[in-house]
Amino acid sequence: MTPQRWVRIALAYLIIGTLQIGVWALFAPQSFYDNFPGLGRAWVNIDGPFNEHLIRDVGALNLALAVLLVMAAVKLSKQLVMAAGLATLAWGVPHALYHLLNRDGFSGSDLALSFAGLILFALLGGGLVGFASSDRLATT
Repeated sequence: MTPQRWVRIALAYLIIGTLQIGVWALFAPQSFYDNFPGLGRAWVNIDGPFNEHLIRDVGALNLALAVLLVMAAVKLSKQLVMAAGLATLAWGVPHALYHLLNRDGFSGSDLALSFAGLILFALLGGGLVGFASSDRLATT
């Protein structure tokens, strides 16, 4: 698999995740609070009372990250892939650390699924930074 294909696959995964969270949280904050990540699980409401402003802000910031990820996937330039990777790390690493340190309310399977997704998100951000730092992508 070419580096460009790997980068586009990583970006596509990140785009899908950030768009799903962004649209849901921004346009249906109570539903997001009560039901995220879906499939009968609820990971947000175990961490405190509902705050519509905070949930909508999370949604809007995820949509902003999705815009950067889409631009990086379309252009596939070193600069945009680097920015997308760094932005993903800036969001993903503190988010993962928070959940690693605050596990109350999570069952074993929810904890494992949550950690897997959080760690994958951060690893993909780091992978994007690594590819953008190499000579395997265009410089424009």
